[in-house]
Amino acid sequence: AIGKNLVQNFIQSENRESVTGVLQRAMRGYETANFEVSMLSRSQRRLTVLLNATTRRDARGHVIGVVGVGQDITEINELMAETKNAKEAADRTANELARLIDSANAPIFGVNQHREVTEWNQMMGKLTGVRRDQVLGKRLLDLLLDPSAQKIIDSVLNDALVGCETANFELCFNCRDKDGNQAGV
Repeated sequence: AIGKNLVQNFIQSENRESVTGVLQRAMRGYETANFEVSMLSRSQRRLTVLLNATTRRDARGHVIGVVGVGQDITEINELMAETKNAKEAADRTANELARLIDSANAPIFGVNQHREVTEWNQMMGKLTGVRRDQVLGKRLLDLLLDPSAQKIIDSVLNDALVGCETANFELCFNCRDKDGNQAGV
């Protein structure tokens, strides 16, 4: 590579003008840090290099060239792109699952370890008369009609929070009519 024109032989055509500008500025004494540029490897693989261009001076301080220090960040950029794509895919899946839960024909609710409601689908709202925005963040046990059942329900929730399933367990909620008045079970 010694004796070859850096810009013409190694810089991608779309970056030649900007790299030439960076090198010319360095020749006038203006340094450039963290400039991303695409280059070709010997095997013609496209690389992304983070370049710093510094003015090179002689003993009297006269500009005699440019020192370029670069770091190949191709893999870092590829990993960042893969991570971004994976996050976008995960976000799409999460949104699809949230829509599925919300529109399911079965009543579905979720609670955190403090028994605060974190999920409340449309069917729960229809059955209880309580809208999602009215119940999120509230303790599930406070919504139950029969306070005597709270202990057994708390036990079932404890089991669920540690991964032990309970099938076909009935819950009784304080239901509301369309005006928000308590309507029973």
